[in-house]
Amino acid sequence: MRKLFFFCLVIFYSSCTLKEQDKTSAQLYFDLDSYFKAEAQRLSKANVQIHKTVMVNGQSEEKNIKINNWEKEFESFIAADINKASWRGSFKVQKDNLTTIYLTQNEKIPVKKVEITYLKDKIYGIKIFITTTNRLYTSKDSLVYYPDSLYQIKKLQDIKLMDPKTYQVTGRF
Repeated sequence: MRKLFFFCLVIFYSSCTLKEQDKTSAQLYFDLDSYFKAEAQRLSKANVQIHKTVMVNGQSEEKNIKINNWEKEFESFIAADINKASWRGSFKVQKDNLTTIYLTQNEKIPVKKVEITYLKDKIYGIKIFITTTNRLYTSKDSLVYYPDSLYQIKKLQDIKLMDPKTYQVTGRF
């Protein structure tokens, strides 16, 4: 009976270890998904108020508000996660003491650049650049996040036979 228990314990432990190894091997790059979901939880608990500006084609509206759903607010940042299995190995990584940059030239990958800046081993800022192009449509997005300071989403849409549109959302803590 002890041998059976020991055998089951070894199998259980090794399966947990393998799953953990699989998870870390799938995370080649910075995990934007987990980071922004954790930030969403943290900001929801803190119940912070922000000054939010929304601008569409030069017309703006400003409000002081409390965000009820931070995960939805960070949806563009979360969607830009570069750890998709099909993108594995597609990004070149450049590091120095303060910054890590992930770059790709792959036309099929919309996220072209992710830049993470550190200050005293903490994330100081994240910048994400996304470009989507096809025969009818071009979209260029830039996403910027400075924890407890500012987040900004800029979008330029150019649809053939229509005037270009610009959108900008800025939240200041």
